[in-house]
Amino acid sequence: MLQPPVIKAFVERLDAEPVNAARVRKPLYQKRRKIFPKRAEGRFRRFKWLATLLTLGIYYLTPWIRWDRGAHAPDQAVLVDLAARRFYFFFIEIWPQEFFFVAGLLVMACLGLFLVTSAVGRAWCGYACPQTVWVDLFLVIERFIEGDRNARMRLDADPWTFDKIRKRVTKHAIWLAIGAATGGAWIFYFADAPSLLKSLVTLNAPPVAYSTIAVLTATTYVFGGLMREQVCTYMCPWPRIQAAMLDEDSLVVTYNDWRGEPRSRHAKKAAAAGELVGDCVDCNACVAVCPMGIDIRDGQQLECITCALCIDACDAVMDKLGRERRLISYATHSDYAANMALATGGGTAPVDPRRVRDVEGAFVDKVRHLDWHIIFRPRVLIYFGVWALVGLGLLYGLLTRDRLELNVLHDRNPQFVVETDGSVRNGYMVKLLNMIPEQRTVRLTMDGMPAATMRVAGRAAGAGRSFAITVEPDKVTSLKLFVTLPRGKAAEAEQGFALVAEDPPSHERDVYQANFNVPGVAK
Repeated sequence: MLQPPVIKAFVERLDAEPVNAARVRKPLYQKRRKIFPKRAEGRFRRFKWLATLLTLGIYYLTPWIRWDRGAHAPDQAVLVDLAARRFYFFFIEIWPQEFFFVAGLLVMACLGLFLVTSAVGRAWCGYACPQTVWVDLFLVIERFIEGDRNARMRLDADPWTFDKIRKRVTKHAIWLAIGAATGGAWIFYFADAPSLLKSLVTLNAPPVAYSTIAVLTATTYVFGGLMREQVCTYMCPWPRIQAAMLDEDSLVVTYNDWRGEPRSRHAKKAAAAGELVGDCVDCNACVAVCPMGIDIRDGQQLECITCALCIDACDAVMDKLGRERRLISYATHSDYAANMALATGGGTAPVDPRRVRDVEGAFVDKVRHLDWHIIFRPRVLIYFGVWALVGLGLLYGLLTRDRLELNVLHDRNPQFVVETDGSVRNGYMVKLLNMIPEQRTVRLTMDGMPAATMRVAGRAAGAGRSFAITVEPDKVTSLKLFVTLPRGKAAEAEQGFALVAEDPPSHERDVYQANFNVPGVAK
């Protein structure tokens, strides 16, 4: 006979209610009800701390990392140099015409979100989203100054005293300082960080720097400190989008009511009276720790960010009671549905915990438990394959791209000039792009139109078919080129000619096929 569970410890029922769940949520313009999440402890909370430290560390510290690129390039590891129209990322330098690499990274980021959502639900929202990370940081400050949940609730209800004003002013001042640091860190990605910091302190920085800091300070303070869960519920489109990416094998945080129902605050007495008793003791610990103000026992909800803090809270209660963990757990819909069918006799009766346990109180073999191999199902592998192919394509492009480019623009007015001896001259604007931080000598050669010669304006060298051009490091070198075709050789102009830019030491070359206009066939 199934023995009632033995309760080994008293579990206090927390005075907590979901204020943001769908069944109790008010319209958008209803006054916001504050949420006072209780501090959670457990493996998911520790993982969130790790994610918070990692993401904030990357954001705040990256602009200060140095990377030696030589004397002719900035030494900041990650820099978006708008003035020079360059993007530097450690050993990678992206020019404007190579923006497709940045577009490729954005495509990879989108596919990465699809991949993560398909595999483990809204893990991005729960652990790495900037809104989640900064709200966590603001909550740390709030708890440090005002105390944990009960202390904060009492302080909020108390009249305004000197102590309350002191705590609130201190908290909001630190929040504003964090917002200012957030805005400051952002602008450091667009200029040399040490130089810009000095200019900011001495009030010599450009106005756009101060305005950017002001805007980001305000948004960080308002979103992370004042609005919090409302940003995720009402402003962010991702909760709506991600629902279309989940399937029955996606991992989501789930309350396993097939073993938790019927709930009872006095399980021992209820079991002694012969009543059906589930594992949930209705302590509200899961509600108290939720930063979104929902009750996970109401089922899957748009507001849930899958932070899994409710799992930590419930596991702690189950440990006190001497029961199995994972009353709330990561689970797939298919596993949940199978276990629910088992507990309800195929859906024909209410949940009966005796159907999922044997006479010794252990789960029967038919109960399905989480198998982490479900992550590697075809849908996830397809997402990963596409993501990896895009990444490999970008990597191949980076490794094989030339660092020398030749651009040629034919003069439009006039298209040609007939000289006194009957020869025809065309003018071209030539740009040589040296995309490495080293000066080099490029050989510019004319291929085709054998009778033609070329001359570089402003240079002492006479006409010829090949010139050595010194190009500056990491810059565009522009020059005016005149190509002259002798009288009687107009037939050669039909095929045009090619300009070849070549750097012999690096074996890099670029070719541009140019037109040559003559009287009667101007283009």
